[in-house]
Amino acid sequence: MSTMTVVRDERTVAAENAGYRWGFLVLSFGLLLATAWRSFVRGDTSWDLLALVILGGAVTTAYQASQHVLSRRWMMFSVAAMVGAALLAIISVMTR
Repeated sequence: MSTMTVVRDERTVAAENAGYRWGFLVLSFGLLLATAWRSFVRGDTSWDLLALVILGGAVTTAYQASQHVLSRRWMMFSVAAMVGAALLAIISVMTR
């Protein structure tokens, strides 16, 4: 009989991944709020913060694409989100 203890199992990996996901979400939405605050309240340009948010999503997407885990449904939602964001940006610029 073996007396070795299990240090990492599937539950540990799942908890770590969930923690990374929550950290990424907090960081991304925090940067988006900081970007909105700098832009709307202070009137500053905040392309640097917005670029960090976009780069973080692009790195995640590129890694998942390289591992072949992205679905057709994911692609449809991503395209819809990009079109919606572009329309919202156009409307925002037109009303200023």
